[in-house]
Amino acid sequence: MSITATRPVAADPGIRPVAPQERVLGAWDVAVLWSDLGIGLLVLVTGALLVPALGLAQALVAIVLGSVIGVGLLALGASAGGRHALPMMVLLRPVLGIRGSWVPSALNALQLVGWVAVELWAMSYVADLVVSRVFGFQGRGVWLAVMAVVCTGLALWGPVGVTKVWLEKFGFWVISGICLVVTVLVVASGISFTTGTGGFPSFGQALDLVIAMPISWLPLVADYTRFARGGRSAFVGTFWGYLVANVWLYTLGALLVLNAGATPDPGGIAVGILAVAGGSVAGLVFLVGLLVGETDEAFANLYSTAVSIQNILPRVSHRVLIVGVAGVGAGLAAFFTMVAYESFLFFIGSVFVPLFGILAADHFVVRRGDVEIDGLYDRGGRYWFKGGFRVAAVVPWVIGFFVFHWVNPSPLSWWMDAMNAMFGEPVSAKVSWLPGSIPSFAVSFVVALVLFRRTNIAASSVRAPDRDREATP
Repeated sequence: MSITATRPVAADPGIRPVAPQERVLGAWDVAVLWSDLGIGLLVLVTGALLVPALGLAQALVAIVLGSVIGVGLLALGASAGGRHALPMMVLLRPVLGIRGSWVPSALNALQLVGWVAVELWAMSYVADLVVSRVFGFQGRGVWLAVMAVVCTGLALWGPVGVTKVWLEKFGFWVISGICLVVTVLVVASGISFTTGTGGFPSFGQALDLVIAMPISWLPLVADYTRFARGGRSAFVGTFWGYLVANVWLYTLGALLVLNAGATPDPGGIAVGILAVAGGSVAGLVFLVGLLVGETDEAFANLYSTAVSIQNILPRVSHRVLIVGVAGVGAGLAAFFTMVAYESFLFFIGSVFVPLFGILAADHFVVRRGDVEIDGLYDRGGRYWFKGGFRVAAVVPWVIGFFVFHWVNPSPLSWWMDAMNAMFGEPVSAKVSWLPGSIPSFAVSFVVALVLFRRTNIAASSVRAPDRDREATP
């Protein structure tokens, strides 16, 4: 009789670099993870938002173009995580300062708690719809609790276990197969290339909605690709895995509206799927499968909320944070609305698109990927700057944020009134094809590049005499 030894599961690394022996995810593993995270009920809902305001042809152009832009940025962030084995909020320490990175960490934690609420809200809504159709029993609160427990369990399991066991052996194949069958049924019912009716969203706003989905993962992408074998595996797996999923699900969401009479909300998407399946048991099975696939998005949001908080409070237990965030998210899910979700997507982009413009300028151009690992955790070290903050980084971030809303303000009425009072009529009202994301990224990137190069030159000129004195006997 032989005994097969198994490697014990390592403790979660927190915000420290992942040990080399724990970096076990290849390009295929990363692609499976990110394609699964790109397939979900809420991606269908967001795709459904694009029509009928845009016709199918315009919607498809927005979907493909927005996906390439958004996923390209996501993959760059993934490669940094894979190269240095670090979570994203720690990678922001050289950009913003050790304490400065607490600001996006707090914002990211807030947006991820919102995403947890969105996911639990959607899953409990659809689960209640399915059960009420089959058994005549309504109890959304029960399903909200069940989904919260399941997703918390996955988050406690961790990225490697979820990817290698749950997704690659079961979850990925189930959700992909279901989406493939639904796609075939929708296409078989006939494709309607109708002209858009106009209104919200314009083409530029649609681009922002498409870009917002991959960008919403940008503040946490490295939390998972730090377990990859290297930067190349992280980039390739993330780009192709998420790109295919994003284009596919956005398109399917639009087709469900045009061909099956779905509406852009979880219940409306569920009704559309039941319609293309003829209201049969198969339709209910499809919905159950989508619920299974949606648990992975909630797992990722829970896991990364804990990582972001640990960047501020590193001594707090990762497991305790996951359980606490799940409770808060479940509480918020009881009060969530679809209108809040649309506005939520725009604000995500407006905050994190310019932030990544700053990261791209500093990490990929000025420092060329160089990171001093010890300095990331050293009070008073290389990345401490002034009191833990890199003040120069705030300028391009704020400018990029307001450029986004000058071009395309969030649809919240009070915010639009404030932006109109500050800037006048939005640029997108005159140039309907222009999204806010691209100008926001470009401006923040250029301003950061200029400021960081100047401050680096100034810092070098100050440090040089000190090095000379130290070398003198």
